[in-house]
Amino acid sequence: MNLEELQGIKTLQQANLKTELTEQEQSQEGFVTAVYSLDFLKQMHQSCPSIVCVDSENKVIGYALVTTQETRSEHPLLESLFATIDEQEFGGKLLKPSKYVVVGQLCVSKDHRGQGIAQKMYSFFRTALSNHYEYCVTDVDVANTNSLKTHLAAGFEVFHQFSYGGSAWNLVIWDWNNLTKG
Repeated sequence: MNLEELQGIKTLQQANLKTELTEQEQSQEGFVTAVYSLDFLKQMHQSCPSIVCVDSENKVIGYALVTTQETRSEHPLLESLFATIDEQEFGGKLLKPSKYVVVGQLCVSKDHRGQGIAQKMYSFFRTALSNHYEYCVTDVDVANTNSLKTHLAAGFEVFHQFSYGGSAWNLVIWDWNNLTKG
């Protein structure tokens, strides 16, 4: 990933931060909450490549950030998320010893929503990572109903709710154990 793409992620992230949007925009469009530095984005990508979608002018119009155990301790929000995941059970077994990857953030630019970009990124995730991980996990702010719909459509299911930073969160998981490879 080049510096231009990293800066494009930062620009798209900033434009969609919950703190930068009105309540109406948050409700209608969705939002992201975590802020990542360029150095941390680079570190995340080096640990496990993220997905970046660009338009014909090479402007970043979407991204899906992969977060692994190797980078979890480098950001306090992600460390807290991993710790919460580690404490949960899914399918009758504790997730901590399981091989799972976390979606650190997913965002599609406002002008490109509704075109299936998020679903394509998640399909690519599955193809690229399901041979290495049992689960794909992330959290979705309960107030972000558009994001939850997107995750459920991709194959995630809600398996836990928790509170963090004054918000309620859905913990969602995509079980890759029984996927048909193809």
